[in-house]
Amino acid sequence: MQLTRFTDLGLRTMMLLAAADSDGRRITTRTIAAGADASENHIAKAVARLAELGMVNARRGRVGGLELTDAGRHAALGRLVRQLEGDAEVIDCTGGAQPCPLIPACRLRRVLAEAKEAFYRQLDGYTIDDLSGSALLPVIALPLERKPR
Repeated sequence: MQLTRFTDLGLRTMMLLAAADSDGRRITTRTIAAGADASENHIAKAVARLAELGMVNARRGRVGGLELTDAGRHAALGRLVRQLEGDAEVIDCTGGAQPCPLIPACRLRRVLAEAKEAFYRQLDGYTIDDLSGSALLPVIALPLERKPR
């Protein structure tokens, strides 16, 4: 199973925000885009979705920036990935003009659905806090700014 680029950018954003917060720094969409080698537009879309989910607060202006909410910091990773990915099946058996002829007797869909749920259950044992921290900042070497006092 491979996660979409959207989910990847959303998770990276969350990790960077957690690391920046623990180090007393603020981070912007532009900073994340530079560090993730992604367009600001793609990061902005991920941030908008994370804000909808209550995981991130975004402030505009000179002292603006992004910050992780408590819900974002402690959200189960599996739940977050589910929300970013949607609930699509691992394979599309009905796809296109010609659906798979094995659908009536096929067991593969059920097995793959169970495997997907096992994947999410495994991720549910971790939070963004588990994946990040101030040790992440030197590795990424982003030009983060100090939070205003």
